[in-house]
Amino acid sequence: MAKWGMVFDLRRCIGCNACAVACKQENSLPNGVFFTKTLSEEVGEYPHATRTYIPTICNHCEDAPCERVCPTGATWTRADGIVMVDRDKCIGCGSCIVACPYDQRTRLEPEMLQQGLFGNGRLTPFEEQGLTRFTVGTVVKCTFCHERVDAGQEPACVATCPTEARIFGDLDDAQSRVRQLIQEHRARQPLADKNTNPRVFYID
Repeated sequence: MAKWGMVFDLRRCIGCNACAVACKQENSLPNGVFFTKTLSEEVGEYPHATRTYIPTICNHCEDAPCERVCPTGATWTRADGIVMVDRDKCIGCGSCIVACPYDQRTRLEPEMLQQGLFGNGRLTPFEEQGLTRFTVGTVVKCTFCHERVDAGQEPACVATCPTEARIFGDLDDAQSRVRQLIQEHRARQPLADKNTNPRVFYID
């Protein structure tokens, strides 16, 4: 059984946000909901200032605090390491939102499912069919595009990245590209001091 993880190569990310667009489309995400974002940070001083882009996503932690605090068992981890949310069990209490040190969870509010892409209260046919997967009051997050992964495909954000700044693969496979990149570049985990053992790594 694979243990899925992702590497972000910050040297390659150009901040184009193709990943965010692909994610929104793949998951039919409602207005105001993002499973991945790219932060930007200015480094250095004029005239040598540069901008660094930092992709963020659910880190699918091995010791996931969101799962530990969930009172109903709605948050659970698959055998392959992907952290999921069962919307039929989620009561929207928000405990997982508070517990996540990475701010990667969103509670679905009624207006999110009613505004439409342009915020005018009109849903396109694409939005209408996509929003059936969501339930008002429940919590949602990235699932590494688990349906694509189960079909042998990469997550949409990875497949779309034009610079290959996102790399997805089996962390338990010594020959996988993610494993080799982590070892070769001593990739770091986000907020390692939180001891959640994220399955997402960064190369500076």
